[in-house]
Amino acid sequence: MRAFRKTTTAALGVAVLTLSACAGIDTSGSGGGLLGEFEPSERQTMIVPMSAGGGSDLSGRAIASGLEEVTGRTMSVENQDGGGGAVGYANFLGLQGNASHLLATETALVNLGLTQDVPFNWESFTPVMKVGQDSTVVVVKSDSPYDTCPDVVDAAKEGKVLAAVSGGATGNDAIQFGLIEKDQGVAFQRVPYESGGEAIAAVLGGHVDVGLTNPGEVIGQFESGDLKPLCVIAEKRYEYEELADIPTTVEQGIDVTFSQFRGVIAPGGLTDEAVDYWVDASKLYVKTEAFQEYMSSNYMQVDTAFGSDFAAYLKGYEAELKAGLG
Repeated sequence: MRAFRKTTTAALGVAVLTLSACAGIDTSGSGGGLLGEFEPSERQTMIVPMSAGGGSDLSGRAIASGLEEVTGRTMSVENQDGGGGAVGYANFLGLQGNASHLLATETALVNLGLTQDVPFNWESFTPVMKVGQDSTVVVVKSDSPYDTCPDVVDAAKEGKVLAAVSGGATGNDAIQFGLIEKDQGVAFQRVPYESGGEAIAAVLGGHVDVGLTNPGEVIGQFESGDLKPLCVIAEKRYEYEELADIPTTVEQGIDVTFSQFRGVIAPGGLTDEAVDYWVDASKLYVKTEAFQEYMSSNYMQVDTAFGSDFAAYLKGYEAELKAGLG
């Protein structure tokens, strides 16, 4: 049985309609039309519970810009990093019933409730939109002696392999390295970093042997040859031309898969009208060219879900992650 499998993928080539095709839809947020009667405040805030510059920050800013376009409301972005996302989520918990704030969410929403003593879990909030999934690539410096993920595993069996870990002891990096350790019967020496950017800088600087990253964050280093991708922690390869040659963990005999979802949540305790407003706005956003551009430029796998469907996804994701960590 695989330690963890959540790699549902929809082809990026799915037809994406532009917002201009939604003729006659009122996107002013002032009532009437698809967005309903709820009227949000003129200024909204998108909280990113991670530091600036990483995948979560890129996602939050792209979605905030897109929602700003379809609602006509100003949406500022506020980074509240710390504790692998725990600080931002805990602060967000205090915004119960406040429809003027959203949060750019990802796997930490579920991870934190399972692995840390935090005052929340995903059910503390209101699921709004899942935009898709972001598989992790195992990377090394270009002159590394390792050419495959089994090379790294074999080295760990024989001695010390320094692995860069961002997001804390229970963040995505730690979970993924832990699943590989469990599957392969090895141990990595983990070196903690505050952010994914710092972790990749450590790989590039030769301070650690191996790191994990999302391809959208390092495609430039792949193209320049500064970083060497070894495998994708997934069952299926990326379909993007630039990434299609990278083999998967499953292909290389490592029975572990892991995909990080990205999306948006609202505080708990919102009125039905407020929830409907943000779900409808999100459905408009994914029909825009801006959404298509964000997904393709960041090499994301399109797999949308809204409202109750996103909640059902999170429930299943939590169950599978719990089983994998067990």
